[in-house]
Amino acid sequence: MYSTSRSFWGWGREGAGPGEDAVSGIARTLEGRFGVELPAALPAPRIDELELRAPRVQPPAALAEIVSDAPADRAGHTYGKAFRDIVRGLRRDFAAAPDQVAYPRDEAEVAAILDWCSDARAAAIPYGGGSSVVGGVEARLGDAYRGAVSLDLSRLDQVLEIDRSSRAARIQAGIYGPALEDALRPHGLTLRHFPQSFEFSTLGGWIATRSGGHYATLYTHIDDFVESLRAVTPSGVVETRRLPGSGAGPSPDRMWIGSEGILGVITEAWMRLQDRPSRRASASVFFDGDDGFARGADTVRAISQAGLFPANCRLLDAQEALIAGAGSGDASVLILGFESADHDLDAWMARALELCRDGGGRVPEDAARTRSDAGASREGAAGAWRSAFLNAPYLRDVLTRLSVVTDTFETAIPWDRFEDFDAGVRASVGDAVKRICGGGSLACRFTHVYPDGPAPYYSVIAPGRRGGELEQWDEIKSAAMEAVVRLGGTVTHHHAVGRDHRPGYDAQRPELFARALRAAKRELDPAAVLNPGVLIDP
Repeated sequence: MYSTSRSFWGWGREGAGPGEDAVSGIARTLEGRFGVELPAALPAPRIDELELRAPRVQPPAALAEIVSDAPADRAGHTYGKAFRDIVRGLRRDFAAAPDQVAYPRDEAEVAAILDWCSDARAAAIPYGGGSSVVGGVEARLGDAYRGAVSLDLSRLDQVLEIDRSSRAARIQAGIYGPALEDALRPHGLTLRHFPQSFEFSTLGGWIATRSGGHYATLYTHIDDFVESLRAVTPSGVVETRRLPGSGAGPSPDRMWIGSEGILGVITEAWMRLQDRPSRRASASVFFDGDDGFARGADTVRAISQAGLFPANCRLLDAQEALIAGAGSGDASVLILGFESADHDLDAWMARALELCRDGGGRVPEDAARTRSDAGASREGAAGAWRSAFLNAPYLRDVLTRLSVVTDTFETAIPWDRFEDFDAGVRASVGDAVKRICGGGSLACRFTHVYPDGPAPYYSVIAPGRRGGELEQWDEIKSAAMEAVVRLGGTVTHHHAVGRDHRPGYDAQRPELFARALRAAKRELDPAAVLNPGVLIDP
């Protein structure tokens, strides 16, 4: 059942994150930055404060043992972890709570749950770790369904088989990131997929949402690691053939990777693995001046097109560097990192730093040195950024308690359009933030880079209006989505579509493809019970 150590309304674990003294310090810092007085921090909700409606559907007797309508289970499966989810949690608004939460132990029980939902006209919403920031697990249904069942895969949590010679493993979809890595570590292997939600997300969730992971280049998405998969649908079980590669028609794996729970429930997958890295090299390069971010972007393009494939190649603009503690706010910072289980990295780092110098970057003298411990990525600006990155979701919860409007949105764009794209996004979103909140900050970093373009990630922090935070967030979100799509970017690079990105996805997606996807859903999910409202309308 839902872990009592997990926060049912916010990020991570209950009691983790900044303490109340730190919350007061954060409030004072933001008041000084924005020149406004913030309201007192809202208290965190408790389960006993919630009023949940009575369940509208009941499980058949054969499933009663694995289905729960306990308040903690229902509340914990109501929302993901987007800003609007945290606001509603703080308001004790759990009107969208699922009627039941099901915890299947095997594929047969998954199939039985889908049969029950189809017969009962109840929505079945697959649930991995619940870390969606786009409304991907919320029962936002209207009157078309009699109820909603959250289908939690956490009991399917085993590494079933390891093929060491092929460096692959058959893994159940409900396993969380830390447990997965713990199981692979004794074999000297790793999936090497570390999204920001790693601790609180699952393999099935990563596959269903086309998660972006640790690598800034080369192996950026979970797509790169899927060798084959199994999924249970209301029409039967799908299993793709395990192969290192195939040219046999459209890839069936690709149909499920990114399907966001609308076609079936991913239950297991063969995943490509790697030897655990034993050598690391890291450096931070500074690009001074008002044009520092532009020069840094040119440098990143040169590195990405040189075939060096750094594991970390994250460019932070001056504002982002300041917020993360990786800089003083007067320079953009490029965080570079290389990793290997096979060879020293000095030559790769030396060439990357040579390109940084050619681009006008300030390079530390002792940067190009391979180390055999993890310290290379945990010191200096790189270490500060890493710490800020991991703690950012806890900080977001604090800001939300202070009625500070926060949002992040990511995209991708070809290099030849990046300069105009970035200027257009900053102008549109910056104007919206100023108009809606009276002021605030807009920062940018590259999360991933490709030879043909970067994946910019923008962050908004602005003083909100107590009681009006959702409306303010919705306006800013709409302005950002409109600008990104209008200027030619993708509405999401690794956060998925869910329900919140549907307007942008509808504009981006070819209509004939949408019709083909609807036809596939009709075949696989005739009663249209799987995650309604995501990607397409049933």
